[in-house]
Amino acid sequence: MENKTARLTVLIDPRKKEAFEQLCAAQDITPSQVVRQLIRGYLADHGVNYTSEPTEPPNTVKTNN
Repeated sequence: MENKTARLTVLIDPRKKEAFEQLCAAQDITPSQVVRQLIRGYLADHGVNYTSEPTEPPNTVKTNN
């Protein structure tokens, strides 16, 4: 797991949430672990590289103030 974490809040239908939590429990994995796997896969599928250090958004101009 990553050393630093940030919170991501997701709104979901209560029945889907319950079914998701039950499936995760049956597979002995936490919902957070599944969501992290999904996000890593989504980023990889779209060729997005991420690192532990934040990067500047594209087309950002640095100014020396």
